[in-house]
Amino acid sequence: MSISEKVNFTYRGLIVPVFSPFNNDANRSLNLSLIPEYAKFLASKNVTGILVNGTTGEGTSLSIAERKRVAEVWAGAVKKTKQHLMIQVGGASLADVKELAAHAEGLNVDSLLCLPELYFKPATVEKLTEYLRAVGECAPKTPLLYYHIPSQTSVNVHMGRFLEYVGDKIPNFAGIKFTSNDLDEAYQALTANGRFAVFLGSDVTMSAGCTLGINSFIMTSLNFIPEPALELLEFEKGNRDLRAARKNQEFIIKTVKEVTRYGTWVETMKIAMSLTTKFFMGPPRAPLALLSREDVEAMAGKLIEVGLTVNKTEVLKMY
Repeated sequence: MSISEKVNFTYRGLIVPVFSPFNNDANRSLNLSLIPEYAKFLASKNVTGILVNGTTGEGTSLSIAERKRVAEVWAGAVKKTKQHLMIQVGGASLADVKELAAHAEGLNVDSLLCLPELYFKPATVEKLTEYLRAVGECAPKTPLLYYHIPSQTSVNVHMGRFLEYVGDKIPNFAGIKFTSNDLDEAYQALTANGRFAVFLGSDVTMSAGCTLGINSFIMTSLNFIPEPALELLEFEKGNRDLRAARKNQEFIIKTVKEVTRYGTWVETMKIAMSLTTKFFMGPPRAPLALLSREDVEAMAGKLIEVGLTVNKTEVLKMY
């Protein structure tokens, strides 16, 4: 098979950014034994795409060796579940990013996602293209997507102009994850080049994205409430029941609001996952902090109010 065939990227739909499960010990060591059943659980919920070592997975808080090991275990897990596996390789020195990209390609993953350089930030479409080309050359047979999250990276390269510029300059470049509420820019990215995928990375604007024609989403809430997003995706596919779409989006927004009122995104969503499923994800790793027992109790109450089943047993063992 030729390289051009290898980099053909056709996946569209939902991808869940998975948590990295940690043990509740001093080092927050990885609990890798959880991953195979985690993959099966998501597959049973009809979630067919997995993103590893992203923001939700605390990828930039892991060592290079840990990131490789997490990727390896997920690569083994999806051989059975047949889920699309995307590995986030950015957020480290360029040498390490290249190493992670090559390692992921060696695992035969389905795609790569890459943050920009986080300190010497690219300020132009040319500089961003140069950076991604260097990464892509280390995994030439694997589709590469760019992770646009300006609220965290302060990299504000316009994605519409970037996708117009990048064209064929990176042979395996396949699209972007767009984590921003600027839907005008998202639409310009979507229409800039028809062959590039645009994954909207916002749980609370999925229905708005659907109306723009966006058909792919990467959302943390898929870990524990995938059902409303799956129904919303049907809306995008042509089932134009606006009232049902609005109801599903409102449920996602309400749930996310009740979860995140107690702390930052990963700190709170990780607890919500442990409260509402059989999978105990453990505490986050520093610099993120474990929520207080009082906040966990309060969150559990709010989740029950929105209609979710909650089990606090494993979570409260951390205190």
